[in-house]
Amino acid sequence: MGLAVLGLSHEREVLRFAERKYQPMEYTYTGTAHKSLVDAYAADDDDRFRTHQRSAFPERAATVEEIGILRRLLFPGCWNASELVGDADVVKKTLDGLGQRFCQGIQPYADQCLSTVVTNVLDQLPTIRRLLKRDVEAAYKGDPAAKSYVEVIRSYPGFHATMVHRVAHAIYEEGEGVYARELSEAAKTVSGIDIHPGAELGEYFFIDHGSGVVIGETAEVGDWARIYQEVTLGALHFEEDENDERTLKKGYKRHPTVGDNAVLGAGSKLLGPITVGDHVSIEANAWVTDDVPDHTTVFIKHPEQERKTRPPEQR
Repeated sequence: MGLAVLGLSHEREVLRFAERKYQPMEYTYTGTAHKSLVDAYAADDDDRFRTHQRSAFPERAATVEEIGILRRLLFPGCWNASELVGDADVVKKTLDGLGQRFCQGIQPYADQCLSTVVTNVLDQLPTIRRLLKRDVEAAYKGDPAAKSYVEVIRSYPGFHATMVHRVAHAIYEEGEGVYARELSEAAKTVSGIDIHPGAELGEYFFIDHGSGVVIGETAEVGDWARIYQEVTLGALHFEEDENDERTLKKGYKRHPTVGDNAVLGAGSKLLGPITVGDHVSIEANAWVTDDVPDHTTVFIKHPEQERKTRPPEQR
């Protein structure tokens, strides 16, 4: 009986320890991004972002809370967050809440809330917002079907994936790759686009349609890239870990580097640590495993198509 009580007591102590260990820590943002964001809102002179308009768009639930807060901070006029515009205190409070959720996401992997890491990421939000505005411009200019910037921001899966990626990449660069991957996977469930948070994307980045796009961890993409559905920037071969033949080697360059002004057509596959130059067009379904020089078009010859019309008596 005594041993049983002792065992139960020990289990309770373990649970209490676990609760203390993973109890969410309080986070308060100490940087100046709230002021920079308010200044950026005030400087928005392009009505296409609707920063200064009080719109009542239909509410759209985010897959995870962090993404819902992010899109309101980054594009308040498009996500019914006009209270943020012009009020640094409200933006600061919103950053506190976002930082708290980042801490909760990181803490199980790091055993503590790394407030410095979180603050470093939040400090980058004004810069990320500037990049995303350029991504919106690229999508609007690169898609004949795009009718407005708001349509891109609220409806385009490629932009949603890019928005989450730019924040997840900042978290990844701070050394918290597992939580960054969680955010990327949350975006993937909505967009069907798989961008590893380690991938480096240039400015004016645009994924059109997007379903089935895969961009690997060590991929690099230049400015003004336009990528269509089912494109893969993937690995071709894998090296084995020298100490375990059943484990694949980690931490080395495995994916393509793509230059500026590239167009990657639907279904194209770029595989391995190859270099694809500037002003390159990889047309639909092409399979590329070697370097491609600047100003080159890569395409596959279409098989000859034959048609036979049935006579009336066979119709």
